[in-house]
Amino acid sequence: MKSKTAPWIFTASCPSIIGTVDVVTRYMAQAGNYIDEIHSFDDRESGRFFIRIEFLPQNANFSEEAFNAEFTERAAEFSMDWSLTAPNHKQKVAIMVSKYDHCLNDLLYRFRTGQLNIDVTVIISNHPDLEDLAKWHGIPYYHLPITAETKLEQEAQVRALIEQYDTELVVLARYMQVLSPSMCEYLDGRAINIHHSLLPGFKGARPYHQAWEKGVKMVGATAHYVNNDLDEGPIISQGIQVVNHAHYPEDLVAKGQDIERVTLFNAVKCHVEKRVFLNGKRTVVFGG
Repeated sequence: MKSKTAPWIFTASCPSIIGTVDVVTRYMAQAGNYIDEIHSFDDRESGRFFIRIEFLPQNANFSEEAFNAEFTERAAEFSMDWSLTAPNHKQKVAIMVSKYDHCLNDLLYRFRTGQLNIDVTVIISNHPDLEDLAKWHGIPYYHLPITAETKLEQEAQVRALIEQYDTELVVLARYMQVLSPSMCEYLDGRAINIHHSLLPGFKGARPYHQAWEKGVKMVGATAHYVNNDLDEGPIISQGIQVVNHAHYPEDLVAKGQDIERVTLFNAVKCHVEKRVFLNGKRTVVFGG
């Protein structure tokens, strides 16, 4: 049975060699740390090993500094990249949005009710439409208009805000702008985007109307890390729902938006809980 006490989170990845599980679990036992949850995966294609552990220190004298000092020596033998996250650490999150409010509303509700262990510190938009929503939540809102001519200047302003608010994660909650290559590089591994997933693929304006005209039988959404390949970054979470001939374009839009908000929530939750590992162009995602 999982404890109600918030756990520490340990994550690591390294080359696939014998002893990877043992070096971690043996140290946990010797240090008096009770393992509450453990997931591991060895990828034979990339030759990488991944592990995530939630643990509860049983030693009253447990300290993060001692853990770091003691485990660093053991990890070095395995060329292990690892991190330790304290209980209830709230990642500082910046949300970028345009005019659609369904994903923003959902994230703010889950933030306010504690379903997401995050601290939404700032909302950035290229439109003024959602400022009242941000004000209701007491969150600073910055309207930064953008045109093709001012794109790089606007992105410089966005970067300044990200740094001003010590942002750890950027969530594109239906931000309807393509980021520049330099912005994608700047946000590598710390920006999540959401978009519809329709088969066949429908690009451009009114994708759900295009899908209806083709008689699609399934709508969905994909949440992924941002990279320089438009809507093709490493996937974190996906959602789908079956539809039929009785669903009109407005029905597809409504269902699509529902899937988008839930899929984005799942992706953000997995990221802040340290359940996602980048593995080349793919991800390893450990479920809760």
